[in-house]
Amino acid sequence: MRQLTLGVQLKERATFASFLTARNVEVVAHLRHVAEATPPGATWIAGPHTAGKSHLLQAVCAATAGKRAAYLPLESLLPFGPAAIDGADQLDVACYDDVQAVAGLDDWERKLFSHWQRALERGGTLVFAARENPAQIDFGLADLKSRLASSTVFAVRELNDDEQIEALELRARLRGFDLPVETARYLQRRYPRDMRSLCEVLDTLDDAAFTAQRRITVPFIKEILDRKP
Repeated sequence: MRQLTLGVQLKERATFASFLTARNVEVVAHLRHVAEATPPGATWIAGPHTAGKSHLLQAVCAATAGKRAAYLPLESLLPFGPAAIDGADQLDVACYDDVQAVAGLDDWERKLFSHWQRALERGGTLVFAARENPAQIDFGLADLKSRLASSTVFAVRELNDDEQIEALELRARLRGFDLPVETARYLQRRYPRDMRSLCEVLDTLDDAAFTAQRRITVPFIKEILDRKP
């Protein structure tokens, strides 16, 4: 796991290779270009909580070879105050997640506006993610809202049921095992239908299967997970 500026770490599996593109071809292609070419300017990706925005931001950071990049989850950093992102304006690539979390917080908004100004003066690359487009978020600082609204905006679409199955099969392959379709569908029926939860369950099962030297089948899932309190 790569340690980044500001003490924020990337998840090991949050890469473009582990993200099922599905109907997000345009946004993934754009973000790959951002990571490889680090063009000056700003990109904004919007979508539901479980659409994979955090994965994509971390994938950008992971793919910026030789560049100073950081993943900045603003919602998680809120308790530490705006000083938590000091220095981010000096990065080659700064990826700000959950931007809606700082809307209406004057000190945070002013810090973010200052970062925008200084980063773009230096030719830096900015990537923002939130649940809505910038024009739909209630920022109090008009200058910040107008700057963010000038970003290149993309929508990130959630996976449908069949795409979730493909994504689980992809994650399983990357972990070195095959996941039968009927097993993946059982996970869909039995557990919360968002990719974050399903991937966490799959990782737990993989660890348990490795220890027990068993295959991940429906009976094994019932044995391991259904006995948990």
